[in-house]
Amino acid sequence: MRACLALYDKDKLNNQIPNFIIMTQASAIHIIADDREQLSPVIEALRQQEGVKVSVSRLDLGDYRVNDRLLFERKTMLDFAASIKDGRLFDQGIRLAASSLHKAIILEGNGRDLMNCGIRREALQGALITLSMFFGIPLLRSLNPEETAKMMIYADRQCDSLASHHSPRIVTGKRPRGKRKTQMRILQSFPGVGPSLAHNLLEQFGSVEAVLAADEHDLLNVAGIGTGRAKSIRWAVGESITLYEENDLPI
Repeated sequence: MRACLALYDKDKLNNQIPNFIIMTQASAIHIIADDREQLSPVIEALRQQEGVKVSVSRLDLGDYRVNDRLLFERKTMLDFAASIKDGRLFDQGIRLAASSLHKAIILEGNGRDLMNCGIRREALQGALITLSMFFGIPLLRSLNPEETAKMMIYADRQCDSLASHHSPRIVTGKRPRGKRKTQMRILQSFPGVGPSLAHNLLEQFGSVEAVLAADEHDLLNVAGIGTGRAKSIRWAVGESITLYEENDLPI
């Protein structure tokens, strides 16, 4: 209950919720915002929330880090489309998926914002499928910066609430045993790569990052990868989506 109240105006609830619940103090929330977000209205919206402390510094990953356990990448709809065009989205998705923190991408705005973005609907849907199904990153929707701020606060309160019920699914620390599973899932999203080849790629290169940096010649040294698969992997990670039409995909 306390978690839910963080999202609403307390004055509107005075006639519905007992006073002892409204007066309950939640633990403080510390949010680190990436300095590239410092002009975002989300930061001001966060600072207006009771019990929230916001600091601004450079983050290696994500836009907002909440209590060192939650990580959020915030994208307006237009930025989401632009990141598909220039290839940033794929790289950010891989790095987010490999993080030991609970993470999510918040898409801010509405569908009308994408009407003139220059991206095919199929490409947008493909990006959403890849991020959610293959990278395992939740995609959250908000209408505006204020709702984005409240969503991050609610997520942290929900984490507290679930942890207080001793749920075995809630893990707030690092999860090294799950890292290889995440890496395998990411690699299996590449064209022509199944569990066996994903295993071989990790054995050869040691990390997803190294696989992304590998050229076609290096990929050919991996057991089970021929010229066709090597070209397909390089196509997936090396070029902007706008450089290809649907019939240009390598066989």
